[in-house]
Amino acid sequence: MKKILVANRGEIALRVMRTAKKMGIRTVAVFSEVDRNAPHVRFADEAVCIGAAPSNQSYLVGEKIIEVAKALEVDGIHPGYGFLSENADFAEAVEKNGITFIGPKSKAIRIMGSKLEAKEAVKDYDIPMVPGIDEAITDVKAAKRIASEIGYPILIKASAGGGGKGMRVVDDPSRFESQMERAISEATSAFGDGSVFLEKYVTSPRHIEIQVMADTHGNVLHFFERECSIQRRHQKVVEEAPSSLLTPALRNAMGDAAVKVAKACDYVGAGTVEFLMDADMNFYFLEMNTRLQVEHPVTEMVTGVDLVEFQIKVARGEALPLSQSDITIEGHAMELRVYAEDPLNDFLPSVGQLETYRLPEGEGIRVDNGFEEGMDVPIYYDPMLSKLITYGKTREEAIELILKAIENYKIKGVQTTLPFGTFVFEHEAFRSGDFDTHFVKNHYSPEAIKTKSANEAEVAAMMALKIYFEDQKIVQLPSN
Repeated sequence: MKKILVANRGEIALRVMRTAKKMGIRTVAVFSEVDRNAPHVRFADEAVCIGAAPSNQSYLVGEKIIEVAKALEVDGIHPGYGFLSENADFAEAVEKNGITFIGPKSKAIRIMGSKLEAKEAVKDYDIPMVPGIDEAITDVKAAKRIASEIGYPILIKASAGGGGKGMRVVDDPSRFESQMERAISEATSAFGDGSVFLEKYVTSPRHIEIQVMADTHGNVLHFFERECSIQRRHQKVVEEAPSSLLTPALRNAMGDAAVKVAKACDYVGAGTVEFLMDADMNFYFLEMNTRLQVEHPVTEMVTGVDLVEFQIKVARGEALPLSQSDITIEGHAMELRVYAEDPLNDFLPSVGQLETYRLPEGEGIRVDNGFEEGMDVPIYYDPMLSKLITYGKTREEAIELILKAIENYKIKGVQTTLPFGTFVFEHEAFRSGDFDTHFVKNHYSPEAIKTKSANEAEVAAMMALKIYFEDQKIVQLPSN
């Protein structure tokens, strides 16, 4: 493989290209008109504009991307995450055009892209499942009867898609019908598929996922877990590896289950198997993401592997160079997704120009970044600016390092989730490990950040006043 096209933008495009160049592989960037001067475009060996700013006119138009790949004689296409990364039709079209798709086969993407098909695929592999129904349903009255049999609280969930869309938690039977109708409507609008399924809602859940990698020689490995329970709007904001919750026995059991899920769909490449864990430490299969995850760096930091390098090697037909016993956890890693969002205003996107944009540096600090000072944050895409990752010998060391790194970020022009990150990493519930996916609902409020900022401003003012008075005491001797 001599040339790879990265069908993405921002930090993930840069991250893939860096590994490709390290491996001696040339890179091709595609970009929309608004991304013309973006860092990933300048970093690539070749770059081609594929359309206007909206993603449905550029990054989501698979035909254009394949045309560019063929014209530039590209050997492989890496989709990154988001956009076309879990589009089975795109993966199939890439292969049909004689280009290697650096990801799983379209069959696996299709199976795991439907939560119902995923459940069907793994049901013979003795993998724990949340109680619920195994078929799609749109009949509201029938669904309500089934919900009563399962027992409240009930989770209504879109069969297609993710990101919290088409998802409703119902704890009151009188609200079931209205919530289901809203879930169906939202799923139809977001995914073109209104089918939903029902399952028992796990109270006080932890969101724990297992990184897997499979080659074409029958080898399937797991790279242990990531804790992803700090979320807003059902989307992850803070991740860490390993989880502070898991025992060695539980870690092995979840790893074995994840490998079985991958084998159930003849998986190839990098994937993530997601589990929910209840208050009694029972874990249940949630879904499989058939791509590289946003939070993959924390796994790389504690295992010492380059997951993108492994993706490329597997796509070239090579066998994985490790056995399961070779993979160990060393130290602890934290990740904060730095979004251009306002944590004081319900995490709404914050667009504008990055008047100041300086990143933290130092030992144990990694920043996967896709922006530069002076750039505009466009309204058309996910508002993530960068990912801040820290590594320490212990969890406590990684936490202290990420707090210091947040202080050393200098961003002016947009609001970011950095203050929220500070709130999380300083909070006793997080530091003790006693938290779940309801952390934001149970602990966070904009007032908490406002109060902290006001207190810090008061301390700073008092210090400045003290220095001023001390300066007044200094005797200024005349000079000759």
